[in-house]
Amino acid sequence: MKTKTATDIRYRTYGSGGPKIVLLHGGMQTSRNFTRLAGELATTFTVYVPDRRGRGYSGPAGDGYGLRTEIDDLAAVLDETGAGNVFGLSSGAVIALQAALELAAIRRLALYEPPVPHDGTNPVAWRPRFEKELAAGRTAAAFVTTLKGTGDLRFAPRAVLTPLVRLGMRLDARENRPADYTPFGRLVPTMRQDATVVEESAGPLTRFCAVEAETLLLGGERSPAYLKKVLNGLEPVLPHVRRVTLSGVGHLAADNRGKPELVAAELRKFFR
Repeated sequence: MKTKTATDIRYRTYGSGGPKIVLLHGGMQTSRNFTRLAGELATTFTVYVPDRRGRGYSGPAGDGYGLRTEIDDLAAVLDETGAGNVFGLSSGAVIALQAALELAAIRRLALYEPPVPHDGTNPVAWRPRFEKELAAGRTAAAFVTTLKGTGDLRFAPRAVLTPLVRLGMRLDARENRPADYTPFGRLVPTMRQDATVVEESAGPLTRFCAVEAETLLLGGERSPAYLKKVLNGLEPVLPHVRRVTLSGVGHLAADNRGKPELVAAELRKFFR
């Protein structure tokens, strides 16, 4: 599928009946990370999972990349598939939320912890160090910077994490993988795209009072405090909203490595 910028956006399709849903992944992910979630939903819905640009089988980010680019890509997917339901995780949730301000095609919107700047918190304060490490070819160190900056492993020492990540990248790149698998070392640079999306989403949360879509706010009991603050800020602003906190999980519950069945259960009720 070609977008406005002539970039090729590919997506996976699961199921063949029921309401249509688009699942939008977050940082350090591709469409493959939602295989289990999509499979859970495919018995009831038709599910489309795009690779956001720069990832998987989709084209590169291209010049002039920004939040506007991602909204246009989502609009193209909705137009081609006819879907009216969108779930977004993390930066994918930021894109979906912003898109809902202008895309009438989005009738139901489920958001898992969008890291929009709020209450004096900058969710991408890690970016300057990250960019310096990438420029120096220190990909493992750059990844550690994102882990610590986003709340994961923030208390673990860099001196321990960095060599472990470096070894993990080497092993990941050497293993036999499916043709559509993206080694996580190649995903690290795409975090600058997610940082751009978050930075460009800054502004008062009150603007989201214009979102007309029915909205489900999802979060994990074990997620970082700043993400819970964002949900606290969005809940009284969105006009048609309900909120669910999932017990025993964190920010990546929807990922294959999390507990996507818990997320699927809530999405099944909401999108039914």
